[in-house]
Amino acid sequence: MAEKFSPYDPAQALSSREAIEIFMTDAFETGDAVHIAAALDVVAKAQGLTQLGGEPSLKTTLALMKAFGLRLTIAASPAGTS
Repeated sequence: MAEKFSPYDPAQALSSREAIEIFMTDAFETGDAVHIAAALDVVAKAQGLTQLGGEPSLKTTLALMKAFGLRLTIAASPAGTS
């Protein structure tokens, strides 16, 4: 007998600023612009905003992060990684 799965909407799990912070930190750690844009879409949906569609510009990304109560920071990569 096959298991039945329900659709999962990650936006439902983003009910706190801390959850959004962890979610976006994980997205940025991938270094993949498409993944980061998709994560921003999920957070926008969780905040009741419309989906962004496509890869947002840096200006849009910074504006969204500010609206979500987050900010980007810079940290050096551990030695030997890029």
